[in-house]
Amino acid sequence: MTWTLPEPMLTTPVPVPDLRPGCAAEPKWDGFRALVSVDSGQVVLRSRRGTEMGPSFPELVAGAVQLPDATALDGELVVWDAAGRLAFERLQNRLQRRGAGAARAAAEWPAHFVTGVRAGS
Repeated sequence: MTWTLPEPMLTTPVPVPDLRPGCAAEPKWDGFRALVSVDSGQVVLRSRRGTEMGPSFPELVAGAVQLPDATALDGELVVWDAAGRLAFERLQNRLQRRGAGAARAAAEWPAHFVTGVRAGS
């Protein structure tokens, strides 16, 4: 079966953070919006505009192979610094790296894919 990634959900400012029943929200992360999918064992990591990001983030691709086939996730790529704060500049530096450079960067400043999960139905 062939399928395509859904459009990513973008943030929408609201005057009051009250949620209606059945709605969910997530915090604004200081990272890059991304989509990850697994189809027939193939992992695809793309930006919200469709740019392939897998070669820059090999640790995320390696982790995503554990997901079930026909999985698509919408989330945010982030990097935390040693103090546990989000480090957007470290994340930006990862974009142009490929191959051995990307692997070294992943070891020094690993990226994480965060996504909101709604329990129950």
